[in-house]
Amino acid sequence: MNAKEEFCKIYKKYIKRDGANELLDFLLNSDFFVAPASTKFHGCHEGGLVEHSINVYNRFSNLMKNEKNIEKLSDESIAICGLLHDICKVGYYKVEMRNVKENGAWVQKPYYAVEDTMPYGHGEKSVYIISGFMKLTRQEAMIINWHMGSFDARVRQNGTVLSDAYSKFPCAALFHCADLLATYVDEDRE
Repeated sequence: MNAKEEFCKIYKKYIKRDGANELLDFLLNSDFFVAPASTKFHGCHEGGLVEHSINVYNRFSNLMKNEKNIEKLSDESIAICGLLHDICKVGYYKVEMRNVKENGAWVQKPYYAVEDTMPYGHGEKSVYIISGFMKLTRQEAMIINWHMGSFDARVRQNGTVLSDAYSKFPCAALFHCADLLATYVDEDRE
């Protein structure tokens, strides 16, 4: 099974709320399944975004099953957060060319560049896009909104905002760990 099929299988099995089918149609008609996860860090290859989303889902699902001190989430919430946390990257990357020296000669090579057509942030942009299709619980919105942890630019502006979010919504801290594990343990760093 390829990553697109695996994503759709998990999505259809667990995500049942109103608007879920329309959101999946949106993804199927976008670049979500061919987009990279980043420009030069993890998953910077075609299909990297969907692979990363599945990896985060698997990590978060396993962490939630083994966590004793945090309120349990439904399988649907785990799937929504894991699979959709980086939906903000739909339509976000474009392929450009650059000169690279190979064997003493300059050649044109493709690379991914950012072309943010909706500069709305990162986690908050994912919440915004998902909410256009289906209603998120407060817990889901906070998990997705704060999944970048201290890498989120808003944290540098207000040092207590992340701490406040994680103390009120401990699943968000656990999710950030799942995202880190997927990024740094499960995925190739190119």
